[in-house]
Amino acid sequence: MKLHKKIISYIFLSSTMLLCNSCKKLLEEHPQASIVPSFFNTPAGVLGGISGVYNDIRSAWGTEGFSAQMVAGTDEHLAGASASGIRLYTYNGLNSSDVEGWWNSAYTDINTLNGVLQYGQIIDLADATRKQYLAQAKFLRAFWYFHLVQSFGDVPLHTTFITVPSQADSRQSVADVYKQIIQDLTDAAVDLPATPTAPFLGKAATKPVAQYLLAKAYLTRGWLNNTQADFQQAYTIAADIITNKATYQLDLWQDYGDAFNPINDYGKETMFVSDHSSDPKYGQYTVGGGAAGGAAQNLTPWFYIWNYPSNSGINSFVNGSGALVNSGSSLMLRDAANGRPYVRTRPNTVVNSSGVNAGKRYILDQAFVNRTSDSRYDNTFQKVWLSNTTVSNTAGAANNQRGIGYTMTQGVDTAIWMPDVEVTGAPQFNGAVPFKGIIIPPSLWTNSYFPSVKKFMDPSRGANFNDPSTRPVVIYRFSDVYLIAAEAAFKAGDNISAANMLNVVRQRAAYRKTNTATQNAAAVTAMTITPANVTLDFILDERSREFYGEWQRWLDLVRTRSLVTRVKAWNPEASPYIKDFHMLRPIPQTQIDRVVEGPAFPQNFGY
Repeated sequence: MKLHKKIISYIFLSSTMLLCNSCKKLLEEHPQASIVPSFFNTPAGVLGGISGVYNDIRSAWGTEGFSAQMVAGTDEHLAGASASGIRLYTYNGLNSSDVEGWWNSAYTDINTLNGVLQYGQIIDLADATRKQYLAQAKFLRAFWYFHLVQSFGDVPLHTTFITVPSQADSRQSVADVYKQIIQDLTDAAVDLPATPTAPFLGKAATKPVAQYLLAKAYLTRGWLNNTQADFQQAYTIAADIITNKATYQLDLWQDYGDAFNPINDYGKETMFVSDHSSDPKYGQYTVGGGAAGGAAQNLTPWFYIWNYPSNSGINSFVNGSGALVNSGSSLMLRDAANGRPYVRTRPNTVVNSSGVNAGKRYILDQAFVNRTSDSRYDNTFQKVWLSNTTVSNTAGAANNQRGIGYTMTQGVDTAIWMPDVEVTGAPQFNGAVPFKGIIIPPSLWTNSYFPSVKKFMDPSRGANFNDPSTRPVVIYRFSDVYLIAAEAAFKAGDNISAANMLNVVRQRAAYRKTNTATQNAAAVTAMTITPANVTLDFILDERSREFYGEWQRWLDLVRTRSLVTRVKAWNPEASPYIKDFHMLRPIPQTQIDRVVEGPAFPQNFGY
């Protein structure tokens, strides 16, 4: 929700003493406030509760731990040299401490939303406005429960406002949780407006957003039970959104890259976001002060960046073992345009040594194998860094194999080039021609050297380039509606419809602004598939191309029951350790420990 008022933090009682250590300590030692049912009997109270939940979504999307939970340990991603939470990448010793943070936020918010829904029925508002408020609450409750049930399986299902702390709790079945999710989203879709309406502006929940999540819930439940009716429902709902896209002011940009242009963050392809702001009235940090992490900060641009300021020596060379050695003055300084290098997560470009995929790299040779007709590799990964500092090189400098001296021109000369193919003579020569900067081809990529993800970059951070991003975190994009429809059609046995939906997304990806009309037409032809091409692996590869890094991959593989097989096939870090039980995350131990009344709270199998 686009914020137009200061968010006030309230403390809401939850079913198990707020389900988090910090809140529990606050409640027991320094009580601040409690919310009684009458709080939700006013429009301000209802709006405050809903706004608080939107605010809490920031505590997951865009933060480091949650981002790793959504992408690490998959076929797409490997650990960077400075990865934290390494167990998420390898599954070796994975435990509840690696995943518990957002569980706490989810259940605190669910209880808030239950208060809104239970006591907000009589608020003094026009009937349509009151219904919209309650529909927002139903959507958000379903939003959190959908992430909980996908991640943890059976979870506590609470639909009434709890005002008295309890140390008893239990898990309800996945079937019951999905039933509640589907009911909430069905109801929300009836009363939410077709387009954002005050006070829920920007890209808050609307009718098509509720329908989108409803289609995905049906699709996910269908995979669990192989239920054809669910697949058909998912396809019908997604197709209806597409049919009515003009009414909903939704569409694809002609150029895939435009979906990630900051000026389009609230544009036609964006469906639902978590807002961030540099305005101190709304923001969660001190502008210009920099930040090292923390809740509610969008740090997304930092996670997928290699340490370009420290590892870009002008005379870097390849040693006798075939490894790139950093040498000489750095060609780059850290700046806002190129981001803060956390070196947490890298693309999976490791060559498989055995199996059916021997000799292949998932990103280059499988997901993004067609980098000529398909623009998405070039729009996802940064390949060129222009010099942003004046560096001089002498002919006799240590490890300068070029035999010439020169000075880099800022903003003109290429300091670093990471081509997606091998280049003879790298890192100091392009063939036989001396290269002023350094060339780092795929054979030299490691957990320290890899193409950065540029989708999320935020060069606008002028006060301090170490500040978090103020761009919204885009949680849902319109292109996913087509891919949900394609996957649902495939599971329903309709490969013709599946191919048609996939082709809309693929043909858009064929477009490049720099191409001629003839070249774009040829690319469209090359990108068009037939029904015979549609397989589950093809759909999953397509989702890699479309959504790399966008908080979807772990859930995609879990939904399609493909996590273990795909990780074993492609991920050398995780394949020795991953087991079937890793299809669910471990229940937070703090939740288990607090349930001391009634039956014990069970942990998921394997943990």
